[in-house]
Amino acid sequence: MTLPLGVLVSGNGTNLQAILDAIEDGRLDAQLRLVLSDQAQAFALKRAEKQGVPTALVERKNFADRSSFEKKILEVLKKHGVEWVALAGFMRLLSPEFIGAYPQRIVNIHPALLPSFPGLSAIRQAFDYGSPITGVTVHFVDEGCDTGPIIAQRVVDVSPQDTLESLTEKVHHMEHELYPKVLQWIAEGRLRIEGRKVVIRK
Repeated sequence: MTLPLGVLVSGNGTNLQAILDAIEDGRLDAQLRLVLSDQAQAFALKRAEKQGVPTALVERKNFADRSSFEKKILEVLKKHGVEWVALAGFMRLLSPEFIGAYPQRIVNIHPALLPSFPGLSAIRQAFDYGSPITGVTVHFVDEGCDTGPIIAQRVVDVSPQDTLESLTEKVHHMEHELYPKVLQWIAEGRLRIEGRKVVIRK
């Protein structure tokens, strides 16, 4: 099926660009129905506009509380016919109520091998720890911080010559390869969740 996709962003949007490129190249059977940001200055919005993708800005400061902020986001997503949500550098934890509106239909990409190095600055965490490997995880979103069922992971080796900048570049390159691939598995109906385990049909 063609995946009716919405992407939530807060920043530069390189993973969004990878999704846009995969759709354009025919590697991802998705219709990007909306790119929504909580940050007016997010360059990701410009990436979407350049490709003719609908965009929306919903800023937290304009709402009295988190609940009304999230309700507005959900309203805009539904209005655009979004059935699956991909987080691509969206820097907010989602409430159980929000997640309940898209049960097992919200995915996120994290720049580390979860459960190692969850939360912010994951690449720096791995680099500062001196880990010989790090990587990338795509997972379903649940109520915790980077705790949802893992769909796929890829390893990135950390060499003694790596700087934080070179490691960041390697991790981002792997993200851009893996995220569109997992979204295509979803479009093909190949994923199912059994407890905490995600089964991928060949």
